[in-house]
Order: sequence, then C-alpha cells, then structure tokens
Amino acid sequence: MEEELTLFGDLDEFTIWRKEWKDMPEFIQKDLEPEIQIIVSFKNYKDVQEFGKLINQQLTPKTRSIWFPEVKIGNVADLRWMDNIERGEL
Repeated sequence: MEEELTLFGDLDEFTIWRKEWKDMPEFIQKDLEPEIQIIVSFKNYKDVQEFGKLINQQLTPKTRSIWFPEVKIGNVADLRWMDNIERGEL
C-alpha cells in the first residue's frame, strides 16, 4: 500500500512548535491602522508649509504621510524577550 503524500510532507515537522508554546500567554496585537485616511493635494510647497503651520506639524518635501493629531511612533525593533535565566535571576 502506498503512503499517502501530503503537500507539506511530514506534518509533525510543521506542528512541533505546539510543544514549545504550550501554556504560553496569548498575544494580542492592537490594530494600529488608521480608521480614515484623506489625500490632500497642494499646488506648491508654500501651501504645504502653510498647512503645516495650521496643524502645528513640520512638513518637508519628503513628507508622505502624517498622523493628526501628531503621534509619536515608537521603535520596537530593538526590543526582545528575556527569561529569568538571561536576566541572571536563577
């Protein structure tokens, strides 16, 4: 009798993470997408500068998008998870 072939071969190879992630806390990612976006066009850069003053934000020729009111975007790329062993607590 022929062994049944699956698209991904041995499925155990793709589900081994279940053993490692058992009893881990749930991770919920907040929706950080804007609810509404509006495209605003300007005739010239002087108008862009005036608009920036009206909304109290610095706009440059390279500005492609902004949040209003202004939002400070955090950089989380350098954050990582550490367990107690890595912290030297055990």
